[in-house]
Amino acid sequence: MRKRLLWILLALTVGICTTGCGKKDAEEASAPAEEEFSTEDEIIAEEPEEEPEEEEPEVAPEGMYRSELTNEWISEDLKEQRPIAVMVDNEKTALPHYGLTQADVIYEMMNSTLNDQITRFMVLIKDYDSIDQIGSVRSVRPTNLMIAPEWNAIVCHDGGPFYINTYLENAYVDHFSGTFSRVNNGKPREFTEYILPGDMDKNFQNTKVDREYNEYKPIEPHFKFVSEKKPVNMEEKAGCVDCTLVDLPFGHNGSQLDYDEASGTYLYSEYGSAHKDPGNGNQQLAFKNVILQKMTFSQLDAHGYLVWNCLGAGEGYYITDGKAIPISWVKDSEQGRTVYRDTMGDEIQVNTGKTYIGFVADTRWNELVVQ
Repeated sequence: MRKRLLWILLALTVGICTTGCGKKDAEEASAPAEEEFSTEDEIIAEEPEEEPEEEEPEVAPEGMYRSELTNEWISEDLKEQRPIAVMVDNEKTALPHYGLTQADVIYEMMNSTLNDQITRFMVLIKDYDSIDQIGSVRSVRPTNLMIAPEWNAIVCHDGGPFYINTYLENAYVDHFSGTFSRVNNGKPREFTEYILPGDMDKNFQNTKVDREYNEYKPIEPHFKFVSEKKPVNMEEKAGCVDCTLVDLPFGHNGSQLDYDEASGTYLYSEYGSAHKDPGNGNQQLAFKNVILQKMTFSQLDAHGYLVWNCLGAGEGYYITDGKAIPISWVKDSEQGRTVYRDTMGDEIQVNTGKTYIGFVADTRWNELVVQ
């Protein structure tokens, strides 16, 4: 009996202990742990702010550099070679033009107030020795002798009116006139002069004109280029509008630029047809960038000769990648570059590639179609 009582008391003691201890352990397990940290621990735990990714430095392909005219990769052997500025006839009889699709920058402007204000091209070419035929070459005007020095370019032409004489006397103007090859193309003589291989070498040998950049080399790059990897975001610019058509008010030849989305360029047409270059596989003349300048001009005589008032300021458009923005332009000296700015006053950035620059008379600016 006494033994049985001891067993009962032992069982009760174990049960009480088990119940009490289990409850206490459960409460301790469910209670939140006390946090222990220092100020130093808290700072380390914070996530650092993300820093903007830095662009990797561009590595030039071996033996190449970015052209100062287009920003495209070209041979480093050309780095110090001056570009040429070739005067190219734009009368219909002069067609087809040779070598223009391989040019870097092309200016188009009214050349005479007669003949329905016919235009003429000034074609800037850096790597001219790589082109088999350029032209046809025609006469120069005073305006071109004020624009070419922006690039330290050598003007290639065939004479001109006596109005050019004063400009040719400037030390920073170099030119070759009437010293190129004649091609028997069945046309009148004024349409037969072209720059052929070897012509430029002969001109340099027979003159003291510098082939390489000289003391009049531009101090600043003409354009502020961006690379192909990061093209200009036109939609961020004030006044941006869609632009797939540029219809220029050039009555004689009807210049037109149509945006080709596949190539991202503006294709040039005139006289109602695509402008094609038989010297380059009949490719159509195309531009990545289009710059239009509204400008006044002064007529010099009753024979149609004129000079554009390119030393001054005005408004215009910068057009690329199917978009257009309003810009302003200013040029303060014959050697000084023309600077283009957006409506916020910032110098525009220009996409890598070839550029068309058109001078549009203020009297016909309202006829210009940009849409």
